[in-house]
Amino acid sequence: MKVMIVEDENLIALELERIVQDAGHQAIGPVSTIEQALAHAPRSDVALVDLRLADGQSGVQLARRLIDRHGVDVIFVTASPESIGNGIEGALDVIAKPFSDDRIAGALSRAQALRRDYEGRNAIF
Repeated sequence: MKVMIVEDENLIALELERIVQDAGHQAIGPVSTIEQALAHAPRSDVALVDLRLADGQSGVQLARRLIDRHGVDVIFVTASPESIGNGIEGALDVIAKPFSDDRIAGALSRAQALRRDYEGRNAIF
């Protein structure tokens, strides 16, 4: 799977990149703004998205566009999960910072299973 990392804190972005690669996926990014993320969206399957990006409190707005316009699965990774309330329709998960490798890898594994399941149901024979 191609996993875009949308995170403006360099150390956290590098840690997410390592976890993504250790889980056997291809990391795209990291990117830190809506504009950068949308540029990479067409070649992404999943995005790990922080709520507060370099261009402000824009993670939710970005997630909506990734889900609706590009079919990218979104997993929020944020220090303020309470800001999301009951979640965002279409988002797969909300992971609180600090996170563990297992928590990120588990969410990616579930996203991959959902993608496989969806693609299997929509295959044309």
